Amino acid sequence: MHIKPRILAVLAIFMTVLVTPAAFAEVKIAVVDVQNAILQSEEAKRLLGQIKEEFKSDQEALLRIRTEGTAMVERLTKDADVMSEAAKRKLQQEIESKNNDLVYQGKKLQRRIEERQGELFQGVDVKVQKAIEELVLSEDYDLILPRQAALYVGELYNITRKVTEKLNELDVGKR
Repeated sequence: MHIKPRILAVLAIFMTVLVTPAAFAEVKIAVVDVQNAILQSEEAKRLLGQIKEEFKSDQEALLRIRTEGTAMVERLTKDADVMSEAAKRKLQQEIESKNNDLVYQGKKLQRRIEERQGELFQGVDVKVQKAIEELVLSEDYDLILPRQAALYVGELYNITRKVTEKLNELDVGKR
């Protein structure tokens, strides 16, 4: 007996349509944007506010350096026609020095902020894991993937907000 390929293809599609929904109906899948879940949590907002306050004076100092550099550039642009070549060179060197200082101080501050964030957020990954485990148990998920692993995810499958809520519950329970 010889079955035509076209009939086999139709049968394969028909079987796939019948079997696939039943197989997938048993698996509960979700995705989570872990970084966003953490950053939206009350604890993270509190810690980031603390970091912002700690480095406020350093950021103000950077702003002063930037403002001074901008004023120098404006002065050079405005007064270049009436300045001597020596005065122009001197002002250009001062601008360059101010810019180098701004870059150096900015990188230094960024490193300090990152170190402080690392200290403050240490242990958050354990809390995220616990929050996800609680969601798996309470809502019977079979598979939770990082949001970045999916090309497209409907909101129905995105549990980032639920993870943030669990993190907030864990934070309140801790206090």
